[in-house]
Amino acid sequence: HLQLVESGGDSVQPGGSLRLACAASGFSLDDYTIGWFRQAPGKEREGISCISNSKGNTDDSESVKGRFPISRDNAKKTFYLQMNSLKPEDTAIYYCAAAWGPWVPLEGMYDFWGQGTQVTVSS
Repeated sequence: HLQLVESGGDSVQPGGSLRLACAASGFSLDDYTIGWFRQAPGKEREGISCISNSKGNTDDSESVKGRFPISRDNAKKTFYLQMNSLKPEDTAIYYCAAAWGPWVPLEGMYDFWGQGTQVTVSS
């Protein structure tokens, strides 16, 4: 069955960096767009970055543009979110998700979700 497992969450100081990973199994990556989302306490879930199935097209939200590049390693069936210049407002649970189709925007329908990984940015 399709499974997504995030890892890499941690506590860091402002200005620091983390790399989140999303390991996929049970499906062909060629058929899916992968997105990263986050949810902070008391706030709605926010889509922050997505990457297309094979061409590697990406899109980022304004809140992370230029700081959180997304990438994929199809051979390892793993997706990454490199988080740079972290701010306290980046504190949230981060989720990866998969949407069937070559390119599904962040506001589209994502069908499969990981369990989430906690990122805390604090001095």
